[in-house]
Amino acid sequence: MRALVWHGTHDVRVDNVPDPEILNPRDAILRITSTAICGSDLHLYDNYIPTLQKGDILGHEFMGEVVETGPEVKNLRVGDRVAVPFTISCGSCFFCTSDLWSLCDNGNPNAEMAEAMWGFSSAGMFGYSHLTGGYAGGQAEYVRVPYADVGPIKIPEGLSDDQVLFLTDVFPTGFMAAENCSIQPGDTIAVWGCGPVGQFAIRSAFMLGAHRVIALDRFPERLRMAREGGAEALDYTEVGNTLDVVERLRDMTGGRGPDACIDAVGMEAHGVGLEGWYDKVKQVTQMQTERPIALRQAIQACRKGGVVSIPGVYGGVADKIPLGAMMNKGLTLRMGQTHMQRYLQPLLGHVEEGRIDPSFVITHRMRLDDAPEGYRIFRDKQDECIKVVLKP
Repeated sequence: MRALVWHGTHDVRVDNVPDPEILNPRDAILRITSTAICGSDLHLYDNYIPTLQKGDILGHEFMGEVVETGPEVKNLRVGDRVAVPFTISCGSCFFCTSDLWSLCDNGNPNAEMAEAMWGFSSAGMFGYSHLTGGYAGGQAEYVRVPYADVGPIKIPEGLSDDQVLFLTDVFPTGFMAAENCSIQPGDTIAVWGCGPVGQFAIRSAFMLGAHRVIALDRFPERLRMAREGGAEALDYTEVGNTLDVVERLRDMTGGRGPDACIDAVGMEAHGVGLEGWYDKVKQVTQMQTERPIALRQAIQACRKGGVVSIPGVYGGVADKIPLGAMMNKGLTLRMGQTHMQRYLQPLLGHVEEGRIDPSFVITHRMRLDDAPEGYRIFRDKQDECIKVVLKP
C-alpha cells in the first residue's frame, strides 16, 4: 500500500509499504477514506518529538471502511464506516473505566519509554512516535486499529466524511479544552492559537454558554475564521510583548482579565521581541523542549480564581513558567490528551442535529500522494492553509 512515511526532519515521503495485518483478536483493518494533517503532526515534521524512526507511518486523524476484523471484534462488521479516535485505549483498565481514556494503562506497548520521560505512560497513539507505542498511522491507504471493539465509532448514513472526520481528534480536543474551563453564563474566554483546535475551542466555548471569546493569533485568515465563529480577534504581533498582551486583555475585560484562558498552541509558540528569541534559542540548543510563550501569557492574563486550560501539546520541560502568578492568583490548570471516547457520541449528536458542521475548518483537499506538499504549506502557513484533508 501507499503511506506517508517519516525519513527525517522536514522529510516525509509517500512510499510503498507492506499492508497491515491482524495481529491481535481485537484488531480491525480499515481502508482509509479520509485522513488529515494535524498541528501535532508538525511537531514530528520538525523533529521535536523523540523516538521517531525512519520508516514510521504518520497520521492520527483518519476514518474509513472496515475491511477485516479479528475474532473478538463483535461490534463491527466488514463494510461499516467508522471514525477512529487518535488514542488507543483498552476499555478495561482503571483509567478507561474511570472515563480517563487517554491515560489507559494498556494502550502503549512502549510504556517504559514514556515512564522514563514523564513518570507514567499515556495511552497509545496512532502515528506519533515510539514514545506512544510506535503504531503505524492513518495517512495511508490502510491501517490496523488495535482494540477495535473499543475505539471506533460507527458513522450513520447521510453524513459526509468532511462532517465527521474531525471527531477523530481536533473537535473533541477543542471541546474538552472549553469544557475544562468550567464555563458559567456571562464568562469571557480567551483562546491563544486559531489553528483547528483553537477554532473548535472557540465554537465549543459558545456551545457551552460563554458570553464572549477573544481569539489571539497573528495570521489574518485564522483571525477571520475566528470572527466567523463569533470571536473577537486580537493580533498579538500588533499589541507587543507579553506585558502588552496581558494589559490589552485586562482593558477588554474591565480590568479583571478573562475568566478562563485556553492555550491551543503548545510547544512551538511564536513570540515577539526578546522573549520570542529567548525561547527559540533555548529550544534549538535543547536547554528546554518547549516555547511556552502562549502559556505564560495565558497564566498572567487569567483573572484571579480563573482556569487555564491547555490542549496545546507539550512534551518535556519549559523555562520561566510564572508559578508565583499561578499560586497567588489561585488559578486552576487543567490539561491532558483528550479522553476521546467520552466525547465521540455526544459530539456526533451535535453534528447530526446540525448544531455544528466541523467541515468549516477545511481549507485544502489533496491526494495522499501530495501529502509532503501539504505538510510544507501547512507548516509554512502558505496559501492561507488552516486544515489539510488527504484522500488516499
